[in-house]
Amino acid sequence: MEHLLKIISKPDNLPIILMLVLTLFYAWLAWKKAAKNDRQDISEEAKQADKVQVWPYLVKVEFLGALVVMVILTFWSFLLDAPLEEPANPALTPNPSKAPWYFLGLQEILVYFDPWIAGVLIPTFIIIGLAAIPYIDINPKGNGYYTFKERKFAILTFCFGFLLLWVALIVLGTFFRGPGWNLFWPWEYWDTHRVVALTNIDFTELFGIPTRLVDDSLNPVAMIFGSVVIVAWYLIAVVYYVWKKNTDVMQKLGLVRYSITAFLFLTMMAVPIKIILRLTLNVKYILVTPFFNI
Repeated sequence: MEHLLKIISKPDNLPIILMLVLTLFYAWLAWKKAAKNDRQDISEEAKQADKVQVWPYLVKVEFLGALVVMVILTFWSFLLDAPLEEPANPALTPNPSKAPWYFLGLQEILVYFDPWIAGVLIPTFIIIGLAAIPYIDINPKGNGYYTFKERKFAILTFCFGFLLLWVALIVLGTFFRGPGWNLFWPWEYWDTHRVVALTNIDFTELFGIPTRLVDDSLNPVAMIFGSVVIVAWYLIAVVYYVWKKNTDVMQKLGLVRYSITAFLFLTMMAVPIKIILRLTLNVKYILVTPFFNI
């Protein structure tokens, strides 16, 4: 625990601790307010009457909040030294070499995916998904007040994507990834000479199908099997649509909006599945092709 306290007390890690505390606090506060509103079953008229105007009420609170934050940061700069290091030395690479804290989630995903997926495809899907929300969200409820009962899917999806697939990965990369980007438990010392031998396999090899043949060429059976697995994963959306196509939600959502929502949701859920496969079974790729690997 002494080593963990040393890591936590580093000047460049203290803001992450504060971010984590504030994130958990405001998540708890939002859930508390949502539970209160759901229990009271407030009418739509009462919810509208409880709203306040942006000007001057919200702007005034935001201005005062900005002043408080500026004062805190000013005194913070007096009490803690800036985490500046010596000039870059090409003959000495830091170990571990970590990105800024807000990119540590993506750096952690690089362990489980090809660079083009972790660095290009996944961030692109995040941006597309955030931009698509106003166009695919057909639920008018929960606008301007806290609720869970009226927006279960949206809230659970946000909490899973933000808290688990972003904040948790930042915490993992900051406090649990040590030299060599190895995983260390909080009570373990970060040994710079630690070597972890991993025997990575592809998903098809779990079923006795080798990725490569004797002449080191790609096995077409493995490529077909991996492709079938990925296609079957996204076919879940088709099966669900056929099952629920006559419901009111599907009728309002429409085929186009449903397709976009289902694709983004299944892609998001595939990320933790791939992480679990890598951590538990050392599965490196689901599909290996001459052009890309998934």
